[in-house]
Amino acid sequence: MREILNYLFEYKRLTKQEAEDILTEITGGKLTDAEIAAFITVFNMRTISIDELEGFRNALLKTAIPVDFSGFDTIDLCGTGGDGKDTFNISTLAAFVVAGAGATVAKHGNYAASSGCGSSNVMEYLGYKFSNNHDRLRTELDQCGITFLHAPLFNPAMKNVASVRRALRLKTFFNMLGPMVNPSRPQNQVVGVFSLELARMYNYLYQKSTVNYAIIHSLDGYDEISLTSDFKVLTNKSDRIHSPDYLGMKAVKVEELAGSGDVPGTAAIFKNILEGRGTIPQNSVVISNAAMALSTYFPPKGMEQCLEEAKSSLSGGKALNVFTKLISLQ
Repeated sequence: MREILNYLFEYKRLTKQEAEDILTEITGGKLTDAEIAAFITVFNMRTISIDELEGFRNALLKTAIPVDFSGFDTIDLCGTGGDGKDTFNISTLAAFVVAGAGATVAKHGNYAASSGCGSSNVMEYLGYKFSNNHDRLRTELDQCGITFLHAPLFNPAMKNVASVRRALRLKTFFNMLGPMVNPSRPQNQVVGVFSLELARMYNYLYQKSTVNYAIIHSLDGYDEISLTSDFKVLTNKSDRIHSPDYLGMKAVKVEELAGSGDVPGTAAIFKNILEGRGTIPQNSVVISNAAMALSTYFPPKGMEQCLEEAKSSLSGGKALNVFTKLISLQ
């Protein structure tokens, strides 16, 4: 590992195969925490290359525990995190709104590494029990239209680096990988990313796949549609910048999207929104992200129809019903 680190410290780049091989070593628990921390830090000091990102992704997908959701047409809503905004759990809430509107969601998530409350934190706190039992996961999809895949149960590398990431509390290349390594390989994905540069990398890699996708980046740095600024959307067919007006929404203020900074407080915000007690800005952001996912999942439907269905799912209690039923199965 010392040779590799010295090589990287000279600002040299890994080939796709080298990146895959090194992350496979991490997956196998062959490196110490100190070596992993040093390796991770390299990619905070310089931009990751497409070959490196693709190699890391390939390693995680090859070593992941596969999930067979054949017979289901699924979508994942997952952001990279690492945007430093510490919002409430927008994409996780949007996932329940999307399920309430009739899509089938295989949500991939993890504990927070650099923020106060990740999707796994809030789901666990609210009573969801993580599992990699296929029968149970398929039952949740069948009965609720949604299931949750806690990354460490399916991606050994995520588990092996978890303590290092928690100790560093920094955005790392593992943030970049999260949305790309859903072990169920969903046919549809909405991916939020923390930078325009990463959006372009994702677009390059996803164009090589058969996934029906939308990559989202708000121009002021959020890894989702924040309504605090214009946002960029890259899909299989287009590359456009939209304003909140495109969704019929008013701009919101940064402070209106804040989480509480801890799990109990952010979970309370989560429940308030599902139960119809969210603020207008909170509801607007959740609905906007859900509508983008619905338009990705149901291509024939226009954005206007998807917005109405997302609004109906949230305000009509459909999203809450999905959540309540999912928790009742635990």
